[in-house]
Amino acid sequence: MTLSLGIDFGTSGARGVVIDEEGRVLSEMRHYWLVETINWVKCWREALWSLLGQIPEALRGEIGAIAINGTSSTILLTDGAGEPIDAPLLYNDGRGATALERLSWFAPANHTVLSATSSLAKLLWMQALPDFTKARYLLHQADWLGFLLHGKLGISDYHNALKLGYDVEKLQYPEWLEQLEIPLQLPQVLTPGTAIGELLPRIAADFGFKGDCLVVAGTTDSIAAFLASGAKFPGEAVTSLGSTLVLKLLSRQRIEDARYGIYSHRLGDLWLTGGASNTGGAVLKHFFSNVELVRLSAEINPTQPSELDYYPLLKPGDRFPINDPQLLPRLEPRPDQNKEFLHGLLESMARIETRGYELLQNLGADSLTHIYTAGGGATNSTWTAIRQRYLKVPVVSSIHREAAYGTALLAMGKVQIYGVALL
Repeated sequence: MTLSLGIDFGTSGARGVVIDEEGRVLSEMRHYWLVETINWVKCWREALWSLLGQIPEALRGEIGAIAINGTSSTILLTDGAGEPIDAPLLYNDGRGATALERLSWFAPANHTVLSATSSLAKLLWMQALPDFTKARYLLHQADWLGFLLHGKLGISDYHNALKLGYDVEKLQYPEWLEQLEIPLQLPQVLTPGTAIGELLPRIAADFGFKGDCLVVAGTTDSIAAFLASGAKFPGEAVTSLGSTLVLKLLSRQRIEDARYGIYSHRLGDLWLTGGASNTGGAVLKHFFSNVELVRLSAEINPTQPSELDYYPLLKPGDRFPINDPQLLPRLEPRPDQNKEFLHGLLESMARIETRGYELLQNLGADSLTHIYTAGGGATNSTWTAIRQRYLKVPVVSSIHREAAYGTALLAMGKVQIYGVALL
C-alpha cells in the first residue's frame, strides 16, 4: 500500500491529509497560527514539523510522495544555504505598489504582475532592503517549505510562479522579465506534481518515513482547494470561503486582466481563471466569535434580503473584483442588532462573489454552471442560501473541503481535469 501526504499552508493555519490509492482519508493533522505571530519563518518551520509528527507512526513508513501548497504570492528571499535573509512578504502585503510604475515600463499592459500584491512587485520592493545583497534565491512559501524536505534550492511550480511573471502558456520566463535584470536566481519552474527529489535522509530517519519517499512540486492553496472539490469540467467553479474570498472558474479561455485582479492558472489543457478578494471569514471573525456566528446565522432568514450595503474589509485595499490598494472598507451604518449586522455582511460578501463571477464571464470565460464551496464558510448553510439567491446556479459543498486533500491527490498523481491527467 502506497500512501500520499498533502500539506496545506493557508491563511489561518497549516493542515495535512494522508490518503490511500483509492483517495480515502486515513489521517488529518492541523496546526493553527497564533494571532500575534510575528516571526513567520519560525512559525512555518514549526508547523511543518508539527504536521509530520502528528501522522500516526504506522502510516509514515507507507507514504510514497509528499506535496505542499502555500498561499499565492507569499514570498521570501534566502541566502545560498536557504536561510531567509529577511521577513517574508505575505499574500496580501501591498508594499509592492511602490514598484508598479517601474514594472509597467516592462510588463505588457494589464499583465498579472501589475498588482501591488504580485510576487514580482514584492520582489522589486525587496530590492531596497538593507540585506538584499545577501539574497541568492527568491522562493515562494511552498518552494521554501519543499526545500526543507528535499534540500534543493531554486525550484518552483508554474502555479506559484504565475505572479512572478512566468509565462504558463509557453512554459518559460518572458524576455521582458529578463530586462529587469534582477540580481538573484529566479526559480526553475516545474509542472505541479513533478518529482523533485527524495526526502532528506535526516528527516526520513527522524520521522520514520521511507528513504525513497518523494517530494513533488506543489501548488497554491486555492488551486489545491479546487483540486479537492470534485470540479473538473468547464463552467464549474470553486469558491473558497476562508479568511479571504477566492473564486476559481474552469474555462477553455484564458482570462488575464490586472485592472480587475483577474488571472488564469494553467490546469492541464484548460484554464483556472479567477481572483482573490480580501473580504471573507477574517472580517466575520473580527466581529463575531465562532459560537456567535453559528447562533446568529441560525436566526437569519436567508430568503429576506438585507438593505445594508457594505464592502467588508479589515483595512484599506482589495484585489478582486475591484483591484485597488486604497479601497476603503465600508462597514457603516452598523445596526443595533448583531443579527442584522451579520446579515448585511453575508449579503455584501455574496454580492462581491457574484460580481466576480459576472466579471469573469463578461471577459470571455465559460458560462458558470455549478459552484463548489470550500473553506470554513462552506459549513454555514445560511450563507450558502444567501449566495444561492444571488448566484442562481447550484451551490454545494466541495466533495472534500480541505485544500490539503487536493494537494495529496497531486502528490499521488491522481489529478484529472476534463478527462486529462494534469501530468
